[in-house]
Amino acid sequence: MAFTDHIEDLRWHIVRSLAVVIVAAIAVFIKIEWIFEHIILGPVHPYFISYKWFCELGHLLHIDALCLKDVKIKFQNTELAGQFVMSLSVSMALGFIMAFPYVLWEFWRFIKPALKPREVKYARGMVFWCSLLFFSGVLFSYYIIAPYTINFFGSYQLSPEFQNIITMDNYYDTMSDLILGMGIVFELPMIVYFLSRIGILTPMLMRSKRRYAILILLILAEVITPPDWFSCFLVFIPLYILYELSVIISARAYNERKRKQALKDADAND
Repeated sequence: MAFTDHIEDLRWHIVRSLAVVIVAAIAVFIKIEWIFEHIILGPVHPYFISYKWFCELGHLLHIDALCLKDVKIKFQNTELAGQFVMSLSVSMALGFIMAFPYVLWEFWRFIKPALKPREVKYARGMVFWCSLLFFSGVLFSYYIIAPYTINFFGSYQLSPEFQNIITMDNYYDTMSDLILGMGIVFELPMIVYFLSRIGILTPMLMRSKRRYAILILLILAEVITPPDWFSCFLVFIPLYILYELSVIISARAYNERKRKQALKDADAND
């Protein structure tokens, strides 16, 4: 195919992906009031299920700090069309999350013809595993990180004279950054796999730089969580597990690459 043909093919993959995202966004928009009240604002309500889980875990471990206080936040809208624009933003964001496997599948369909049969075999299941990791990050952030973040900053006061009156945009930006950010961070094993397959990353390098990786993960966990040790620890553990899983994945990809290179060298010598 000529370059322009590739561009045309890519354009139709993008068009189909956008169409599915828009259809999902329309479905969300139809129920936007319920979704906003029970999902977007879910971590603000005292009956949010994560608070019950945390409290039960706190009683089990005898850690009272796990029983989070009721969040008392007042929201405000400062723009005439603010609530309508917010409903569109939420619909598109949730539409993208819902359509993520399809978008990934369209991307896979575009790059698949450029791969060799062996490479296609190695990449089998990519859409499933990338989607699983993405949704795992989204759910982990929504049920674990978001409640702690909202509870801490929503309850923090310099003085009783100050009230936390939060704009809708600020609340939504915080939620979307946390949730989509963790969804992307959880793609680390897949990124490591592809970098290892093309020889940029090796398991030896990841093992030798483990102490630096731990420091970076701690800093990342501290940045995206409230400034208390338990929240940081809560986020650091899954990130570190992802790193160790990535080392194992990198080792398998590296060994497969070395074996393939050895077979090529053997064939060349023959």
